[in-house]
Amino acid sequence: MSSSTSSIFSLITSCSAAAALRVCPVSRRCGLAAGRSYSGGGAYPSVSLTCPLPGVPKAVFAAAESRERFETRVTVLENGLRVASQNKFGQFCTVGVLVNSGSRHEAKYLSGISHFLEKLAFSSTAQFGSKDEILLTLEKHGGICDCQASRDTIMYAVSADARGLDTVVNLLADVTLQPRLSDEEIEMTRMAIRFELEDLNMRPDPEPLLTEMIHAAAFRDNTVGLNRFCPVENTDKIDRAVLHSYLSSYYTPDRMVLAGVGIEHEHLVECARKYLLGVEPVWGSGQGRAVDRSVAQYTGGIIKVEKDMSDVSLGPTPIPELTHIMIGLESCSFLEDDFIPFAVLNMMMGGGGSFSAGGPGKGMFTRLYLNVLNRHHWMYNATSYHHSYEDTGLLCIHASADPKQVREMVEIITREFILMAGAVGEVELERAKTQLKSMLMMNLESRPVIFEDVGRQVLATNTRKLPHELCDLISQVKPSDIKRVTCPRTSTSRLLFPARTGGSHGSTASSDRALLLL
Repeated sequence: MSSSTSSIFSLITSCSAAAALRVCPVSRRCGLAAGRSYSGGGAYPSVSLTCPLPGVPKAVFAAAESRERFETRVTVLENGLRVASQNKFGQFCTVGVLVNSGSRHEAKYLSGISHFLEKLAFSSTAQFGSKDEILLTLEKHGGICDCQASRDTIMYAVSADARGLDTVVNLLADVTLQPRLSDEEIEMTRMAIRFELEDLNMRPDPEPLLTEMIHAAAFRDNTVGLNRFCPVENTDKIDRAVLHSYLSSYYTPDRMVLAGVGIEHEHLVECARKYLLGVEPVWGSGQGRAVDRSVAQYTGGIIKVEKDMSDVSLGPTPIPELTHIMIGLESCSFLEDDFIPFAVLNMMMGGGGSFSAGGPGKGMFTRLYLNVLNRHHWMYNATSYHHSYEDTGLLCIHASADPKQVREMVEIITREFILMAGAVGEVELERAKTQLKSMLMMNLESRPVIFEDVGRQVLATNTRKLPHELCDLISQVKPSDIKRVTCPRTSTSRLLFPARTGGSHGSTASSDRALLLL
């Protein structure tokens, strides 16, 4: 027990001298000088609790090291491959390869190639005979692997013990440049994709399909409007030759970034030179088709998909048959200055489900809760989303209600879009900025999230904005910025309207899932 603790304890409890004697054995066990007593308060008379005690050594607190040590470092190899790393304390690291490739680049190919590549990732390669062999190799270093394909990026990632970095980079190089793509693996992938498509259509949550539809309507038959999921009719058409043709065009070093978090930059560069420099890919080094560099074209239009809901709402307590709509407008690229105001606007709109276990800080004071869900009890959901790409973006609101309320629901959500261009309160703006910064910093506590952030930023801009820079930009957003980015975009001629309507219980009537872009 320290001297200051003993003094405070005695003052609070008004211990007697006898009680103080009972403390002495403890004092002796703690190594304090014999005979020292603090019960009378004579040692430090009249010292305020807000002042440091005389004679006590000054506390030395841990301080952050120089900021330079934690900046993202980028090195470009001779073949154009970019190597990016971020320091982070810990025994484990996350390392991966990000490729500037995705469904938006499939205009000259069969739609669904990126979906196939995602499912085929970490299968057999030139060095590893099967996926099991890859997993056993990673297990030796406590590692796990994953691949994700989006509209503009395919990402291969491994999290493992940092001491196994050499093995991890070797594996990543083999997976990206030397996949076997055997007939058996391709056939298994076809089965997996068919099952996933069937599962998507049977899910009660329509958000993934509505997101696909709103992109398809906003950017009809071009770039980010191309289907992210493989169409059923293409599953039998995609084979090794088709995949190799695509890979030869897009899996080139100048379109790749090797990113790592939790490792030394020099070690990562050394491994990159060893395994990714001068490597002959399995599809050969010949020149593929010209890379599609199309810029997203906002088109508009109407998309309707008929769906039978009779086999979805089964059971004694069937799922409510609702109409789901997604109304949106074109926003901006993540490379533009307006990206930050749009991110703040999206946070300000917020929203969620009609039932929420959230409390303070969980978005209960956002506009979609205050103006929509709290005022219209018949609405099940109202949530804002913001999708941003290198040349365009979409700001959307997904809402759900009973089919009888469709017209009123559309009017309510459309009104919220129009009100975006109106007055913005200082309190709600500051709350949105604080919440955005809080979410940003909380997410960046996760090593895989840092890895993805490093990889995507370096892939798009060859550099990375650090969290404190982003927080400064968020803090600078003013009400005039919100009004400036929304006024040119919130005319009703620019709004997107998707909808999914369920039929009545026991009915065999089809339900509509429509996306309308006026």
